[in-house]
Amino acid sequence: MEFIDYYKILEVNKTATEADIKKAYRRLARKLHPDLNPNDKEAHKKFQAINEANEVLSDTEKRKKYDLYGKDWQHADQFEEQRQQRQSNQNTQHYSGNNEQDFSSFFESMFGGGQHSRQTKYRGQDYNATLTLSLIDATETHQQTLTVNGKNIRITIPAGIENGQIIKLKGYGAAGANGGPAGDLYITFMISINADFKRIGNDLYTKATIDLYTALLGGETTIETLKGKVKLKVNPETQYGTKIRLKGKGFPVYKKEGEAGDLYVTYEIKIPVNLTEKQKILFKELSTL
Repeated sequence: MEFIDYYKILEVNKTATEADIKKAYRRLARKLHPDLNPNDKEAHKKFQAINEANEVLSDTEKRKKYDLYGKDWQHADQFEEQRQQRQSNQNTQHYSGNNEQDFSSFFESMFGGGQHSRQTKYRGQDYNATLTLSLIDATETHQQTLTVNGKNIRITIPAGIENGQIIKLKGYGAAGANGGPAGDLYITFMISINADFKRIGNDLYTKATIDLYTALLGGETTIETLKGKVKLKVNPETQYGTKIRLKGKGFPVYKKEGEAGDLYVTYEIKIPVNLTEKQKILFKELSTL
């Protein structure tokens, strides 16, 4: 696996603070988010890369291992254990780990030199990927194909997936060494912002506009839900900001077939404009009663 410079990806130097890394990630995430670049495959790849870089550099322990071991940082604990064992047995070998070339030689000696090294099995590196879904897509269980390291992986995405939720696919990471097990694939799901619905947990929130006459006298209005249109009864003298709840019309509950949150509808009242003279007179009469 080639060395990936996470600092270069986030456009920061190695002395960057946690705040610097966080700021750089947010700036690039806003710029490269798939919602803003729907037809730009290169932007999507860069978006996945900055997520991977941020995951490593924003974690103190992971960053230390990455700074010391580079592309093989996920094997850091195994390398340290092996190095200490060799030092205690031979008391002659020393590894500083200051650069990639030194580490590569040490890595080669571990896996290629000596009977004990050839018998040691090492687990493969984990992979990380980001998958963006629309709110509508996330309401239905469906299949998608991911391409990771040139390999197509078909996965089933359950309805009700959370924004930021991570799913692990065991054995879909890098191959292990010396017959060791393969690493895992961690997929982070991102749900796009929807202009019509706000999601909080499994509940959805939306707005419906009714005219002044319906608000005063009552009537009916039709609204959109994730499952299609629904006709609602509007009570007479409905006030601006009135909120109603539609039970079970919200977001599906993850891995619970047939269960869903609620949909909350807030009424907004549209004030009539371009009144005729007769209408103005009638409203004036109403105002005096």
